[in-house]
Amino acid sequence: MSAIEIRPVSGGVGVELGNVDIGQGLSDAEFKAIQQAFIDNGLVFLHGQSLSPEQHIEFAERFGEINVNRFFPKVDGYEKIAAVVKEKDQKVNIGGGWHTDHSYDQIPAMGSILLARETPPVGGDTLFACMYKAYESLSDGLKKTLEGMNAVHSSRHVFGDQAEYQKSLDDRLSNTELATQDAVHPVVITHPESGRKALYVNPGFTIHFEGWSAAESKPLLDYLYHHATLMEHTTRFKWAEGSIAIWDNRCTWHYALNDYHGARREMHRITVEGSPLN
Repeated sequence: MSAIEIRPVSGGVGVELGNVDIGQGLSDAEFKAIQQAFIDNGLVFLHGQSLSPEQHIEFAERFGEINVNRFFPKVDGYEKIAAVVKEKDQKVNIGGGWHTDHSYDQIPAMGSILLARETPPVGGDTLFACMYKAYESLSDGLKKTLEGMNAVHSSRHVFGDQAEYQKSLDDRLSNTELATQDAVHPVVITHPESGRKALYVNPGFTIHFEGWSAAESKPLLDYLYHHATLMEHTTRFKWAEGSIAIWDNRCTWHYALNDYHGARREMHRITVEGSPLN
């Protein structure tokens, strides 16, 4: 295999890799090139990948231990692969709002490897936002304030058995009684591999700043959410069957667009365990 090509996809975040066929097997050097692109950019895209579930798992395990999501349905016969599906007659999709996965865990997942199995003829793109740029483009005064703060994250209001979002998904989620955990993380983290600082709050799972009420927290959180999703911090990815996105939960958000009613979309997601955030 020739050298892997790395091409930026926008001024916001993400690179596309060319001259890669994961299904044909990767040498250690080729995998390290992909892993380094992931660390350097936080978001990597590939197209035209034909992977069996076994190959998907094998590739993911080279990044680290797989996190088996307790809420998402599994692909039949493959507990390590979550099935992210919207059927033709369903109105609500999974992931249809800005968030980063697993911030509600004490040790959030490192990232995910999402493989498109079936895509709608039009729509179903995913938006991504860069939390390095979101932090770096803040004023020095706000940076100084945020670096001394923590925030509380939770899954109760999203995946809990009384959550409106969970009810709207027509029983596609499971183990809703396990959505009881909260986690506290720094508002600004230092990425464990890149060493760069990133904003670490998100609209999906952050509920308030530690020591602040939800009402007190809301104005500042809303400002940060608006700032983080400025156009210059984002990119939009168009899927096709065999496309893969590998994103870093520590420094990106994502948003699955729900603009393909009447069509089916099936994605297979493997999530990789992370390390404590500081």
